[in-house]
Amino acid sequence: MTSIRSPQHLGAALRTARKQLGLTQPRLALAAGVGVRFIVDLEAGKPTLRLENVLRVIDALGGELQLSGLPSAAAEDQQPGSDHGA
Repeated sequence: MTSIRSPQHLGAALRTARKQLGLTQPRLALAAGVGVRFIVDLEAGKPTLRLENVLRVIDALGGELQLSGLPSAAAEDQQPGSDHGA
């Protein structure tokens, strides 16, 4: 598992995965349903990209996003009066 602490770390990890899979940026963009410019920006560590599209790229690479060190969503759902909007 790769620990990601910044947009630059995420971009570098996804670039490495893409290259290991033998994909070009245009092929990954096509597989993820995003533009090539999005892939370029993502791999460069641009911090203001749309999360939905980042997740599509991760999925196209065969990965998944996991959060560690946070309470699970199930634990929050069991708390009386939990505020989902906060």
